[in-house]
Amino acid sequence: MPNSTNKKLIRQLLICAIFVIMLTSIGSCVVLYFTVKAENQVRYAGIMNLVSAKVSTTIRSMEVSAMNVFDELGKHMTSPDDVTSALNQKTLLNPDVSGYFAAFKPDYFPEKGKWFEPYIHQTDSNTKFVLSQVGSASHDYTRSSWYTRAHEIKESFWSDPYYYYDGTSLSGNYCTFVMPVTDATGEIACVCGADMTFTWITRELERIDREVKHDDMRSLYLLDEDDEFYSVILNRDGSCIAHPLEKMLPIKEANIYDDLREGRTGMGKVMINGSAYAVYYGPVEHVDWSVAIVVPYYNTLGYYLWPILSVLGIAALSIGILCIFYRRAKEE
Repeated sequence: MPNSTNKKLIRQLLICAIFVIMLTSIGSCVVLYFTVKAENQVRYAGIMNLVSAKVSTTIRSMEVSAMNVFDELGKHMTSPDDVTSALNQKTLLNPDVSGYFAAFKPDYFPEKGKWFEPYIHQTDSNTKFVLSQVGSASHDYTRSSWYTRAHEIKESFWSDPYYYYDGTSLSGNYCTFVMPVTDATGEIACVCGADMTFTWITRELERIDREVKHDDMRSLYLLDEDDEFYSVILNRDGSCIAHPLEKMLPIKEANIYDDLREGRTGMGKVMINGSAYAVYYGPVEHVDWSVAIVVPYYNTLGYYLWPILSVLGIAALSIGILCIFYRRAKEE
């Protein structure tokens, strides 16, 4: 009778122990899930902020280079020849710029007529720069949005992305850094611009991605070397300005689109070619762009999977040991 009572007690204790282990395991898995989820958000949001800062630094560097050209032009506005000479002298200092222009207000130089817009730009071969006069009745730049905006806000800005086509290899997608330049009277004499291709922006983004993936910041954010995230630069309308080859980020989600338009930071889940991706995005200083870090969902699942499997493995091992103990106690 006592032996039967002991076995019954052991069985009850075993059931209680298994229940406690299972309850503890489930609780631990839930805690781990939310902990790792928060850690993932911090990890990739940190990477996004790092990429955004590097993109901002690159863009700012380009702005400073263009401003140097425009400031030099502002010192030589006594004649059209002085203007074109100033553009020629400074252009070669930054070959990454595809072209510089100076769109003067109508009749600023009477001998040049109503439209005077010298434009020094790369040739089709991209080996040298040539100077052209592009202002004309058919190209009335005074009606262009960048020209009128420069006169309205009286400060520099980046244009919205646009597509340029002339039948040569120069055709493509561009963004332009625009800056109004004043003369000795303090009035705006011309609106200058530095044209940048999406190709250059993409090349810079790829360089930044390599830096982020291989420098010391990788250990700071606990990244594995085989992390498959990539970066894209998005315009405020959700269109891609720069992205790796054959890797884009189509925005269909209304909440992400609204965040991009308002320049907000956020995260979301998107589908790309039938696969799920996590997206972490935020604004870039100096421009109306956003940077997004795109991470395959299976990449993020790895951070969840191993801790949870470890907890479940320990729970299963503990239950197995208890079952062995119970079987031996039952046989005695």
